[in-house]
Amino acid sequence: MPDERRRTIREAYTEASSFLAAQGVREPESNSELLLAYVLGESRSGLLLRWPEPFPPEREALWQRVLERKAAGEPAQYIIGEQEFYGLPYTVTPAVLIPRPETELLVEAVIRLGRQLWMGPGEGGEGPLAADVGTGSGAIAVTLASQCPSWRLMASDISRAALDVAQANAVRHGAEERITFVEGDLLLPWIEQGIALDLVVSNPPYIPDSDEAGLQPEVRLYEPRTALYGGPDGLEPYRRLTQQLLELPAVPRLVGFEVGQGQAPEVRRLLEAAADWDGVLIVPDLAGIERHVVAYRSGRGS
Repeated sequence: MPDERRRTIREAYTEASSFLAAQGVREPESNSELLLAYVLGESRSGLLLRWPEPFPPEREALWQRVLERKAAGEPAQYIIGEQEFYGLPYTVTPAVLIPRPETELLVEAVIRLGRQLWMGPGEGGEGPLAADVGTGSGAIAVTLASQCPSWRLMASDISRAALDVAQANAVRHGAEERITFVEGDLLLPWIEQGIALDLVVSNPPYIPDSDEAGLQPEVRLYEPRTALYGGPDGLEPYRRLTQQLLELPAVPRLVGFEVGQGQAPEVRRLLEAAADWDGVLIVPDLAGIERHVVAYRSGRGS
């Protein structure tokens, strides 16, 4: 890209958008805006107020480096080290999956049903012991901690590096004393300790192994494999999770899973076979894709 020291910030944005588009980058405008805000140390809204200003020469080298990384396919969230989820910023590294907006809908469904099943202090009862399985960045667990103060939170991941990121995000948002983090595979940490969970929520790996070649380079080359692939048909984590539910001291009263496109009916069948629920709901995302499966019941025990 040309190095025009006196171009305006808006012109730098326009040039970057054209450059990234020519490199085949998806959503070049939003990526350019996000990266430019990062380089200038601005919020995205504050960036607009600075459009007419000259681009600061001392930021030029960094600006060129981040554009080159984005052009090579690296996710912008890893470049800036951050992604927003449920209104809060989360640190992200290549050790964790980048939180997606559709997962916010899973959190909303779990909160809504959880509040119906367990009334908080002052409203008649104690909150549930809730587990975020495969926590990654910790976004789900931290959101539940911030939105549901009476809930007791635990979170697991098979990756020690991911847990380090999740714990850092808990500290960042003042939730470190509200969440217990454990290392282990799916529900095994609680099975091995004989801990009865009231609520389980999980966004497990669900991409079929055979779909790897067709993934966007940003996902295929940069995001952690252990957080992406769910076996030949993508359903292996759900088979294991629904079986492990039966190995807990009691089947949880509320279970919420995020699923891949086309997987919701089979995941619902797996849950229905695991326990006697009051209901098993399929929740679509904003694009109308059946994205979450949530099972609940009012009574305890399996």
